[in-house]
Amino acid sequence: MKYSLITPRSKRVISGELQLSLFFFMVSIVMIVGAYMFLSYKTYDFKVEHANVGKRLEKLDANTRRLEVESENIEMAVKTHERITTDNTVMKESIRNLFDLVPDKITLTRAELGEKSLVLYGITPNKETYEFMLQAPLHSIFHRTYTSFYPVENGWYRFTSTNYLDDETVSEVIE
Repeated sequence: MKYSLITPRSKRVISGELQLSLFFFMVSIVMIVGAYMFLSYKTYDFKVEHANVGKRLEKLDANTRRLEVESENIEMAVKTHERITTDNTVMKESIRNLFDLVPDKITLTRAELGEKSLVLYGITPNKETYEFMLQAPLHSIFHRTYTSFYPVENGWYRFTSTNYLDDETVSEVIE
């Protein structure tokens, strides 16, 4: 005799609802582990990239410092070039003015131009010609002028004229 209206079913250890719950639980665990691994990888990748950026920044800083030093060197070279060019121009003008200062009757054999001095070597027909035509203009330019004369066989005189500027005048002219 049967007491049940339905046929009995076999009982399982894990029911369908429990299987569904375990499946979703496992999927959740896999997703959490996957997210953890993804974030761990991204963190590692970020740290490596951060280190690389730090190294690149150090290289860029070193290059910037090197370029600044090179820029300063170039600026100093430009200033030196400008100073030399200016000095050369002043020197050319000074030499041109010196030769314009020498009269036709006096012949210069050598001229030594220093920063604060001028030494002239030459020949003059007589001492008076030298004193009136060359020494007077030299006295107006230089503070101290010394001249030595040496007679030559033809009656003319060989002279050495040493002229000096005092330090105060040089600094005033430069300023």
